Amino acid sequence: MQQRILGDSLAVSAIGYGCMGLSHAYGVALDRKTAIQRIREAYEAGYTLFDTAEVYVGQYADGTPAVNEEVVGQAIRPFRDRIVLATKGGIRWEGSRTVTDASPASIRASLENSLRRLGVETIDLYYQHRQDKTREPEEVAGLFADLIREGKIRHWGISNATREYIERADAVCRVTAVQLRYSMLARWTEELFPMLEERHIGAVAYSPIANGFLSGKIMSSDHYDRATDFRSFMPQYQEEEIEKSRTLLDYMESLARDRGATLAQISLAWILCKKPWIVPIPGTGKSERILENAKACDIVLSDMEIRALDELLDNTNLKVFGGL
Repeated sequence: MQQRILGDSLAVSAIGYGCMGLSHAYGVALDRKTAIQRIREAYEAGYTLFDTAEVYVGQYADGTPAVNEEVVGQAIRPFRDRIVLATKGGIRWEGSRTVTDASPASIRASLENSLRRLGVETIDLYYQHRQDKTREPEEVAGLFADLIREGKIRHWGISNATREYIERADAVCRVTAVQLRYSMLARWTEELFPMLEERHIGAVAYSPIANGFLSGKIMSSDHYDRATDFRSFMPQYQEEEIEKSRTLLDYMESLARDRGATLAQISLAWILCKKPWIVPIPGTGKSERILENAKACDIVLSDMEIRALDELLDNTNLKVFGGL
């Protein structure tokens, strides 16, 4: 697979593998053996960026906890030194709710727990998962600079942050990557692009297929279990929004037919054509989708096609889930 550079020097596959859905948020967790197999299949397909987080914890079919970092750590063991391992801290579970805490004690505890669960001595890219309103970005950046000096992490990043926060943090300790929600249906984060480009900060795009919607395969929220799968309440899967998407999806289908591709590949290719320092991290628990997503690197959309897609998006005004 082609490579891209995050920040000044972190080389990763042009498309990364988002591991969250194997264990968390998308229904009952995939059984551990199969999840490990999928991660290893992704590596064989050329993925070298693997993304997880401390709070990605779900349940297996038998009701036991499915801890994503533990699965990822076991899966990557045979090729640990040949991939970039990314995880996130600063949010922890307290009962059934999450608590944002970027205090030095909390971040250090999160990091040590992640190192233990992943079974590694160093994390390649460690994100502050969410801004803590009680902590100044300079304080947080200073802490991450200490963690880099101590050899606990190699690079740091920030997820779901404002422009001001990123700028102030980057002035203290160079930020390698910002993780943000970005897809054809989630373009509000484009306002950060000029600043990221100026500061040579990479962008890692999560939910790049709009939580599966842009694959065109699921056209109803009824497909998802309301008790375990948060896609069941996302606006893009509601009937009114699906109707508004017809023209867009029809045009994407025509582009896909011309190239012998899929809608998901077209949506990933659109992201890759936007900036050379953006790396989408789609997630899937299906072998065929892992290979399909990887091949999106081979699709190049023309300037005219990108403009046509952008115009359709401007006129469609689809509602999309905007949360974490």
